[in-house]
Amino acid sequence: MSVGQFVFMLHSHLPYYRKAGMWPFGEENLYECMAETYIPLLNAISELYDEGIKAKLTVGITPILAEQLNDEHLKHGFIEYLDSRIAKVSKDLERYPDEKVPHSQHLKYLAKYYFDWFTSIKDCFINKYGMDLISAFKKYQDLGCIEITTSGATHGFSPLLATDANLNAQFKVGSDTTKRLFGKKACGCWLPECAYRQGYEYVGKDGQKHWRPAIEVTLQNNDIEYFFTESHVIEGGNSIGNRRVIGIYGNIEYIPLPERPATGYDTYSAYWLPDAQVAVMGRNERAGYQVWSAADGYPGDGCFREFHRKDANSGMHYWRITSSKTDLGDKMLYDPVLALNKINENSDHYTTLIYHMLNDYKKATGKEGLVMVSFDTELFGHWWFEGVEFIKQVIKKFNAYIPEVERMTAGEYVHTHAPKEAIQIPESSWGQGGHFYVWNNHLTEWMWPIIHACEKRMSAIADKYSEIPEDKLLHRALNQLARENLLLQSSDWPFLITTWQAKDYATDRFREHVERFEKIADMIENNSINEGDLFEIENIDNCFPVIDYRVYQSIEEGVIPQQSAKLAPLYK
Repeated sequence: MSVGQFVFMLHSHLPYYRKAGMWPFGEENLYECMAETYIPLLNAISELYDEGIKAKLTVGITPILAEQLNDEHLKHGFIEYLDSRIAKVSKDLERYPDEKVPHSQHLKYLAKYYFDWFTSIKDCFINKYGMDLISAFKKYQDLGCIEITTSGATHGFSPLLATDANLNAQFKVGSDTTKRLFGKKACGCWLPECAYRQGYEYVGKDGQKHWRPAIEVTLQNNDIEYFFTESHVIEGGNSIGNRRVIGIYGNIEYIPLPERPATGYDTYSAYWLPDAQVAVMGRNERAGYQVWSAADGYPGDGCFREFHRKDANSGMHYWRITSSKTDLGDKMLYDPVLALNKINENSDHYTTLIYHMLNDYKKATGKEGLVMVSFDTELFGHWWFEGVEFIKQVIKKFNAYIPEVERMTAGEYVHTHAPKEAIQIPESSWGQGGHFYVWNNHLTEWMWPIIHACEKRMSAIADKYSEIPEDKLLHRALNQLARENLLLQSSDWPFLITTWQAKDYATDRFREHVERFEKIADMIENNSINEGDLFEIENIDNCFPVIDYRVYQSIEEGVIPQQSAKLAPLYK
């Protein structure tokens, strides 16, 4: 008998790195995640399927990441990256054992471990997946092992975009890209940075009041049926709290805003939004924190591989965490067997935890509940090296020992357990304080007037060319202008500036896309397109090859969406 449903959601995203540097920021960031996360994840899904188990993972792949995984330049660059790692670890195999180096026999063992690991990743990429990870994900989607969700095309920060045409373009291009690459329309969406805003009234230039629809209206217009949010958005209370969590950009300190009053709602079910037939499901705080937390979660265990210390010669990770209080120079050597034993313990604990949470909820309420957890995919493998094995073991143990927990993709859950209530959620994000500060603050406020000016200029040009011009060079320029507008809107640039993880790199990347946008716009408006200059830009920023610039044509203002009777507010 079922005690409830469990949805495991992975959000995969990296900014556009193609031909924009290598290391410490640039293409190598993508290659690391391909080697340590995406290929191991595919291997786990494949191995589970061979054992007769469908993983039932919800895998979000942002359109800009999907475009990079599908890019020939980056595919060949990835092989070069793997070859360089194999060459470097091969030199370690020659270096060890060395009587002058403590524990050199164990270092020899670890060098062989990494040599075999990188060699296996290369073999899988070339021979198992044919250098085509997109087709591999599509295969397991079509087999019912995973559900692929979409996002904004370049992960633009939705609430801070100035025009509905630009907001729509992010999700229209994003949804179309997912369908083109994976052969199926995505039912679900990851809101970039989990950033949401309600509809609101404003006074236009004409002095009249207008209505700007809520985010979910744009989602519904692009056939998106559901999205995800943080627990505090549904429940009220504190926005995560003063906790350090592990993520794709490292450790971030959260400083919450004052608590919101408790709403009376919980995350054990999905809800309709009031302005469109779009569902929202909140991450379960307890189940998510058990994995995310750097202090209290599984990834912080001393047995696991230390991310921050690398060998000075080869760059290999030969050490383990040991303790959060241990200096990097004093870390103990990594032991893969010990780490896998700990994963076995962690997966036992996690499956038992999820079962008891659902069972307790059912006993207390008399109904089945949902536990949805969502994480950056790159946490597993890249940051937490053993994390993909954790996912695999959790799935296997649920399948073998706890069939009372129904594993479902997010779409399966929404379609079989349709929401029964509609709620209004506040402006929110996953960032500091649960609001927009991380992306709009004293370090980044200079960016938004530029973004908004580009938005309006893009729409003005698109409105002028309401029909595709016969001039092929002009048509190319219009489409490249649209690409640059999407790329400069990436939420990664203000995020990296705020967190100081890559402040100068992010600033330069933003300015480069703005400069390319303005250069192309000037050429179009002055009727003086230089094909050589245009080709040079196209050769770097070649994402979204079938984009139609007309997606930016202005949207009529002031249209208030009709609220379905089915979605009448049911607030407590």
